[in-house]
Amino acid sequence: MYALVNCTIYTGESILNSHAVIIENDLIKATVLQSDLDISIHCIDLNGANLCAGFIDLQLNGCGGVMFNGAETEQTLTTMQTANRQSGTTSFLPTFITDSDEGIKKALSAVQRYINQTKNEVLGIHLEGPYINPLKKGIHPTQHVRKSDHKMIDFICDHADIVKQLTLAPEIISSTTIKQLTKAGILVSIGHSNANYQQAVEAINQGVSSATHLFNAMSPLTGREPGIVGAVYDKKIYAGIIVDGFHVDYANVRISKNILQDKLFLVTDATAPAGANIEKFDFVGTTVYYKEGKCFGEDGTLGGSAVTMIESVEQCVKLVGITLDEAIRMATLYPAKAISVDDKLGSITKDKIANLTIFNNNYKVTATVVNGVYQTTQK
Repeated sequence: MYALVNCTIYTGESILNSHAVIIENDLIKATVLQSDLDISIHCIDLNGANLCAGFIDLQLNGCGGVMFNGAETEQTLTTMQTANRQSGTTSFLPTFITDSDEGIKKALSAVQRYINQTKNEVLGIHLEGPYINPLKKGIHPTQHVRKSDHKMIDFICDHADIVKQLTLAPEIISSTTIKQLTKAGILVSIGHSNANYQQAVEAINQGVSSATHLFNAMSPLTGREPGIVGAVYDKKIYAGIIVDGFHVDYANVRISKNILQDKLFLVTDATAPAGANIEKFDFVGTTVYYKEGKCFGEDGTLGGSAVTMIESVEQCVKLVGITLDEAIRMATLYPAKAISVDDKLGSITKDKIANLTIFNNNYKVTATVVNGVYQTTQK
């Protein structure tokens, strides 16, 4: 047992000063006044830093110099988690973009093995594709974009404990399939889709409850056709958003926040350059270049991002105008709610898992706690 002291605590509900968070084994035991601590308890001085629940990233293709597509191993996930902790992410969904059925099965196996070894870090997998619209495929490989088949959908549903999120284009998928995935407990997301407003609303009525990287690879909101963005706003479903300055204008982040409120959460959509010093990488057979913070293919198509979660929080505060406590919730509580793990993660609450992030007022992550283990970050 130990206590984290001398910090500003963002619990997810309130902001506390002169308090301490007590950790016992892998759980948050209590939040108490620092003056009420037992003198025998070991204290870790956070030197006035900010303490919050660990960041949760539901869309992460790679980081730390590696990509999950093409390297579907436990070692890849370990490398990603090590890089994540440097920027405050303690839990994530490794994201596997459009690939063959064999590739999907290999990715699921790697995630399953990792989870069997370590809890509360990798929370499952986000399958981004392959059931998407080729007109909105982005960087996804054309040869693997396809309509669904019953056998593979049954397989995915049978592994719903691992497949936490699946991104699809509802205009090419039957309503029966959407209902089957939803009934299995998978967060079905609309993305890489050219659906019109009515098609998107019908999909939401059938069980789609999230949108993948809002504004990107989807039909836009226009005066005569509201598109997917309009349907998301109208029905107020969950939506992940990339706040890197390239994928979405900061004003659109602010507008979306005003409309969606607690349904808007941060994702990085990060790739290999996040937390690494590389100039290019392979993304399922496509060379993606990294320059001045931007990831792009030879034709200029965005190929994921290089933003980290702590940078996303900082940019929400400084460039979007969101308060720090709310930006933190967008990186912690709201994604936890989206995939229904808020009973154990996403806020500093008694008996929740002690996955925590510590960062100073310059938005530098100085330490994390994962499953109760405190560890400083070192570059």
